Amino acid sequence: MKQQNLTVVRSLLNDQRLKRFLELSGNIYPYLVKVFYSNLQFNGDTLNSHVKRVDIVIGNDVWAAITGLKFSGVRINKGNLGVIKEFNKMQFYKNCLKNPLLKVRKFSVGGLKLGERLIAFIVSWTITPRGSNHSTLFEEDLLLIYYIMNKVKLNWIHIIKDYMQKAIRLSDFHYPHAILISKFLHYFEVDIEEELDEILKPSSEINSGSLRKMGFTKIGGGWVSKDGDQAGPRGTHDEETEAAANLVEPASETHGADPSIDHMGERMISKAHGKPNG
Repeated sequence: MKQQNLTVVRSLLNDQRLKRFLELSGNIYPYLVKVFYSNLQFNGDTLNSHVKRVDIVIGNDVWAAITGLKFSGVRINKGNLGVIKEFNKMQFYKNCLKNPLLKVRKFSVGGLKLGERLIAFIVSWTITPRGSNHSTLFEEDLLLIYYIMNKVKLNWIHIIKDYMQKAIRLSDFHYPHAILISKFLHYFEVDIEEELDEILKPSSEINSGSLRKMGFTKIGGGWVSKDGDQAGPRGTHDEETEAAANLVEPASETHGADPSIDHMGERMISKAHGKPNG
């Protein structure tokens, strides 16, 4: 997010200690990522895998070293969504809308205010990515956005691990967090010589063009929607402070930080290696 007067959104994500995780960049190794997932096991608080004769045991110290994340905060997964008594998804969603009087037929990202929409975009594309249907918010998405907006610290290690478990069971998740897994491979010194790779540059910044495509326009030094919503959560706007930098746009399968391994490397993998194995 570059010079867009969106310091509130940037601050909310920094409060969650997500900056390093969102800015991961470098080389991705599609075949090795698939091998990692093929051999992945969950053992208490650790992730265990085996790639090219290297045993990989990922504990909290490894997460901290690579992402800066700590194993602390509220743990959210599909099994405990109902225990959040103060959360009403319909009421919260309406509070996020540019026009809260609109009749809600589905939880779409299209009508959200700018700050909420950007956070929703980051949640559904990068933090908890899925293979399709990014225009609709699920209950899990809304709850994550709710906690981010209310500055409640979340246990992102737990949340990301939960999505990795889904990747093993559900084809729709397409081996998520490819750049993170590739960083794990580097950390454990897995031999990457002669491995096919994709170079992932730092994610594209959310720029003026991105905001205009979302239906916002720049007026008086700030961004507002065409029907009047100001940039930032709940219409907040700080005209004295320019958003200086480096809040990254979440990645898609064609651009950004967490491309789908299935789409990115399928032909490349099948030609060079055939079926994954350890």
